Amino acid sequence: MLVIRRRPGESIVIGDGIEVQVTEISATRVKLCITAPREVAVIRKEVFLIREANLAAAAGPEEIAELADRFRNKLLKVPGKRTDMTVGR
Repeated sequence: MLVIRRRPGESIVIGDGIEVQVTEISATRVKLCITAPREVAVIRKEVFLIREANLAAAAGPEEIAELADRFRNKLLKVPGKRTDMTVGR
């Protein structure tokens, strides 16, 4: 993981077409402006995880185990989140 410090108005560029600019900093939040090509999906991680869980709920038993493992692995990588959670077991 790369950690970069930025001030409001400063930005970073990822690859050939993605720019992330810090637009505002408050006591508890950071507001980001993300410019990316239309074909690049930009979604919050918690929304992505919920989507994965919903797909697992709609899947067959063998697909559920695979998605649960993927979901669990993603939860383990979220800084500041509990890592002792079990999914589907």
